Amino acid sequence: MKIFFLFTFLTFLLSAFEQVAAYAHYDKILTHSRIRARDQGPNVCALQQVMGTKKKYFSTCRNWYQQAICGKKATVLYECCPGYMKMEGMRGCPAVAPIDHVYGTLGIVGATSTQQYSDISKLREEIEGRGSFTFFAPSNEAWDQLDSEIHRNLVDNVNIELYNALHHHMLNKRMLTKDLKNGMTLVSMYNGQKLLINHYPNGVVTVNCARIIYGNQIATNGVVHVVDRVLTAVGNTIQDFIEAEDDLSSFRAPAITSGVMDILGRPGHYTLFAPTNEAFERLPRGVLERIMGDKVASEALVKFHILNTLQCSEAITGGAVYETLEGNTVEVGCDGESLTVNGVKMVKRKDIVTSNGIIHLIDQVLIPDSAKQVIELGGAQQTTFTDLVAQLGLTSSLRPEGQYTLLAPLNGAFSDDTLRLDQRLLKTILQNHIIKVKVGLNELYNGQELETIGGKLLRVFVYRTAVCIENSCMVRGSKEGRNGFIHILRQIINPAEKTLHEMLRNDKRFSIFLSLVKAADLDDVLSWPGQWTLFVPTNDAFKGLTDDDKDILIRDKNALRNILLYHLTQGVFIGSGFEPGVTNILKTIQGGKLYLKTVNDTLLVNELKSRESDLMATNGVIHVIDKLLYPAELPVGNDQLLTILKKLIKYIQIKFVRDSTFKEIPLTFYNPSITQLTKFIEGEPEFKIVREGETITKVIHGEPIIKTYTKIIDGRPVEVTEKKVTEERIIQGPEIKYTRITAGDPDNEEKLKKIFEEEAPVRRAQPTRRTQGGAARRRTRLDHS
Repeated sequence: MKIFFLFTFLTFLLSAFEQVAAYAHYDKILTHSRIRARDQGPNVCALQQVMGTKKKYFSTCRNWYQQAICGKKATVLYECCPGYMKMEGMRGCPAVAPIDHVYGTLGIVGATSTQQYSDISKLREEIEGRGSFTFFAPSNEAWDQLDSEIHRNLVDNVNIELYNALHHHMLNKRMLTKDLKNGMTLVSMYNGQKLLINHYPNGVVTVNCARIIYGNQIATNGVVHVVDRVLTAVGNTIQDFIEAEDDLSSFRAPAITSGVMDILGRPGHYTLFAPTNEAFERLPRGVLERIMGDKVASEALVKFHILNTLQCSEAITGGAVYETLEGNTVEVGCDGESLTVNGVKMVKRKDIVTSNGIIHLIDQVLIPDSAKQVIELGGAQQTTFTDLVAQLGLTSSLRPEGQYTLLAPLNGAFSDDTLRLDQRLLKTILQNHIIKVKVGLNELYNGQELETIGGKLLRVFVYRTAVCIENSCMVRGSKEGRNGFIHILRQIINPAEKTLHEMLRNDKRFSIFLSLVKAADLDDVLSWPGQWTLFVPTNDAFKGLTDDDKDILIRDKNALRNILLYHLTQGVFIGSGFEPGVTNILKTIQGGKLYLKTVNDTLLVNELKSRESDLMATNGVIHVIDKLLYPAELPVGNDQLLTILKKLIKYIQIKFVRDSTFKEIPLTFYNPSITQLTKFIEGEPEFKIVREGETITKVIHGEPIIKTYTKIIDGRPVEVTEKKVTEERIIQGPEIKYTRITAGDPDNEEKLKKIFEEEAPVRRAQPTRRTQGGAARRRTRLDHS
């Protein structure tokens, strides 16, 4: 029981400390200022003063080390901390300031104008007498900056207007800065008028957005806080202000139709960046009409101008990001005396205080991504892509009511050679960067296929720290618009057109490697559909290899397969998909491991540089290397083979264990499949040549056979008519030979043979071969009924 009570007490104590800490930011910053000035003597505080102004701050660590406030150079001042004073001939501020009543304290803190006005308005007697008051006393500069007409009216009517105005700066109880909690609403001593308190993490405390510049000067009958402006009365809500302000009529209309106006009439602590009529006039007419005609977009636009926190201008000493009611964020900062939104000076008038928040008038309309068309989401780094989309007439394909995904390469991805391409080809390239559906980043998954408006299917590859579309990986900056997403890519997408085998066959750099692949009976692996990563050595990797050496390699098929399959891994791994600077381990088909990492955008394979990466194939990807890879842990047991390998591989020490042999690697690691045909085609047979190198399945259909018979169903005879089509399916890939074709009729067979003789040389027929998995390689006969 004692332990329980002790735990409860400690929890309460910690909670109390947390609450005090949460609202004592001013005192914490003041303590830091004392520490920074400790070399100047006791009770000295270090402040920063913005150059060219009289504005001084007890600074945050960020402002202090940047030596700037609101982007402006700040100099360091050393002054006595609040409540202390200097003594002649002594360092620092060793003396405590005298304690007097509130009236006398106004003089001690230098608020002599407020002290004078208290005297002539007959307030002096009250604040010299009994009681406990808090006086938010405007500084002398604050009175000087007050509108001249308002100032004159107050001074001309000291007994009523000035007296009431001063009472509006007072509370009927003593409250130190630690008692002034963020979001608190206090009642002043004038007519129940409200005072809105904000206590910010950077130590700034405001009263109706007036900053306390010198706080906690204790008096015998209260406390004095000096503020940087004269407080004005707070009465209306934000809704009331918008309805009464003629210059906000353009903003008022969507605020009402979207229902957001009602929110701004409720109690709360809002900040509204209200665009003026002039701001709306600057928008292109088409954009404005589209947004205003779309209730969802107009609601998003209005909410994007509203923060659910109260941000006074004096509390902003640097940039900070705030969430809007729309859900996205804006960056609010400052540049000298000016407020900035998303880095742009646009605030015309600031700190209009209402009972439920603050209004800042701005001269630009903030349009959230959710109210933009997808093509409007492109930023400064994607202008080449968005400009080309417009120039080539593709914007008409992006209908406002549609759903799309743009894959926008960075500007640097477009080389001069690319931009000089024929416009038809360039248009085709761009079409392959526009997906027919709206797909967000969190909806993408590995192996997904996305269809472009150009008819191409793009593959998605998801890695630990990257998402890639074909050869190009995404960078941060994905955005969602009204009719789609935009994702930012490093490079232009090159959709795959050929298989791995076709790419090797069409590139002379790989002729030796390809000949070894063929000798090892691995052609089909690189031709069939699949997901492979192949590290291909160029012919330069085989320098010094004689024909005799090659024959020795080929004769030992197990050795050759072990070497070649060490270059092949299951799965598609894009170079820029690897996490930079760390080693990524891939298991090869041979069983050994490859160690990959990217350094300065270069892919290293077992510490060897890849000369060219990310050559996309329909069944995988190729990374080009100029050395033959070999698993370091795999021993060689043959002197001849060791001699050959030492010619080719000098970057590792090859193990030699006499009479050791290479394991047999059966070709069961891949399993080609055939798609079955399920539709009937009646009439004359159709013929089409399948050329060597194309991995295409074609079916040649004969005339249908119609059979009628009687079948007993549920005890009743039913006449059934069945159609049967005889067809021959030919699967044509690299080095596939013509065998025998049955088309349901001898004439058809003769006709087909004639076509082959005319358009393709007939080679000697070879028997149908089967893989170890049992699937027919050459042809498969299917009967459908």
